[in-house]
Amino acid sequence: MYFSEEHHLFRESLRDFLHKEVVPHIEKWEETGTIDRFIWKKFGEMGYFGLATSEEYRGLDLDLFYTVILLEELQRINSGGFAAAIWAHVYLAMTHLNKNANELQKRTYLTPSVSGEKIGCLGITEPFGGSDVAGMRTTAVRQGDNYIINGSKTFITNGVYGDYVILAAKTDPAAGNKGISIFIVDLNLPGVTANKLNKLGWRASDTAELAFDNVVVPATQLMGEEGMGFGFIMEAFALERLVMGINAHARAEFALEYAMQYMSEREAFGKAINQFQALRHRVVDLHADIDMCKQYNYAVVHKMDRGEYVVREATISKLKSTKIADEVIYHCLQFLGGYGYIEDYPMARMFRDSRLGPIGGGTSEILKEIIAKIIIDKKEYRPASVKVRTNEEIF
Repeated sequence: MYFSEEHHLFRESLRDFLHKEVVPHIEKWEETGTIDRFIWKKFGEMGYFGLATSEEYRGLDLDLFYTVILLEELQRINSGGFAAAIWAHVYLAMTHLNKNANELQKRTYLTPSVSGEKIGCLGITEPFGGSDVAGMRTTAVRQGDNYIINGSKTFITNGVYGDYVILAAKTDPAAGNKGISIFIVDLNLPGVTANKLNKLGWRASDTAELAFDNVVVPATQLMGEEGMGFGFIMEAFALERLVMGINAHARAEFALEYAMQYMSEREAFGKAINQFQALRHRVVDLHADIDMCKQYNYAVVHKMDRGEYVVREATISKLKSTKIADEVIYHCLQFLGGYGYIEDYPMARMFRDSRLGPIGGGTSEILKEIIAKIIIDKKEYRPASVKVRTNEEIF
């Protein structure tokens, strides 16, 4: 229904690439928390960073189901951190470049991002708050041909080893959400410092707290116009949440496949443990939950690919898929018994990596309130180009 022969060939090629070029290095990257730079260039050479970018900027301009395949296959190599580093670059940072950057900015940042020469990250969340975007405290004050940026961001994937950040800052603090603007800030500028955070999971990726101390940024680095940042951020949230929903159903599916293989080989009381009714029926429940999420997520991708604005659907995707992924992996670890608790088996890492799903990109509690605003209070969401929504309408 959604995947053509070309999609299937792409999946086979990508899976082969990941197993040859990425899997041999995963254990090292998980241990050091540093992804070697060479792999970014290889991803760029294969075109994986440019799936949704126009050919004008060295992209492939493909439909969103190629993105689905990339996300799903990244989950199957059992490193949530590596997967996060890749999709944070492509679907957080580069999304803003694709949609909102001007020609000069695209030539300077988008094209080298497609090739893997530059690595990007997105800077919205702050130590004092995440989902309350309008409450951010980072400021950008205009001085002649420059802006002076002060403030901090946290939980920034690729923030330590990346090259630039798509940064949200207040250019008019008195204007609330209408005073937020977006800048492209090079991470090597004087006054920018990065503190690497020590995480429970996603160990291969670098996650930073970024500080900006009187950082001088040329006015040409402003994306769009002053005050347009809130609309840009809200519009990008739909894709981010859908990406996280797809990640969730993919890692749950991989976890169950691994557990079922283990259960077919593990014997107790003279027979394989997949022959015990209690376990068999639990597998069925988990399989059914995964399949419902997967088919729902595909339907939402189809809508987004046709240009529909899917805030409600993408929010539901993340809310339900991440919850089910956590439940599936919890039970899969139980299927392995004591071995599920051993780091030499993949389930322990999956268990840790999955836990971020209901937190990052908007906590489940925030997502429920957004959905409640839509279905109970009848709040209407439209693209930023039609209407810039207020903070009260979102939360």
